[in-house]
Amino acid sequence: MALIGSGLASEVGLRVLLSPLGSNIVLRTACCSVGIGLPVYSTFKAIENRDQNEQHKWLVYWAAYGSFSLVEVFTDKLISWFPLYYHVKFAFLVWLQLPTVDGAKQIYNNHLRPFLIRHQARLDRLVGGIYDQMVKVIRSHQGEIRFVRSMIAKLLGSVNEVASPSHRQGEIPNRSPEPESESDHED
Repeated sequence: MALIGSGLASEVGLRVLLSPLGSNIVLRTACCSVGIGLPVYSTFKAIENRDQNEQHKWLVYWAAYGSFSLVEVFTDKLISWFPLYYHVKFAFLVWLQLPTVDGAKQIYNNHLRPFLIRHQARLDRLVGGIYDQMVKVIRSHQGEIRFVRSMIAKLLGSVNEVASPSHRQGEIPNRSPEPESESDHED
């Protein structure tokens, strides 16, 4: 029994994760957990604790991660076929967060920031144009948006009716027959 508590489970998990023949599903889940799950919670903690240094650290991380994700969207179908792609991606996501190397800060300061500063005016025009087009689309489709909102509200209302408060709280509904009142017997 001491063998189970001695790290056998973690060793097996590490072997599955790092096995070149391991399932991509395991690696993709690990990448999602390390790349998104942990940083979301860490960002939440930084905001709730009002820690300016941690907030800055996680803003830089999200800028680096977002840039990586943007590149990956366009290259994923090609590079995901390379052997050990998800292993390298997992290692990269860990590297971005490691406090000893501060990979996200390195990516931001050495690559992302200089690129964005150099192209800031052009990017501002592009983002402004996209924003203007989004506003036009939303304004021209107000009727459709109201219709979808009302359908969602009706759907949620139906779901709330089906799941009464006693069902939502895990209570077993009282199914015993109601006692008949004396007025029910009067003819």
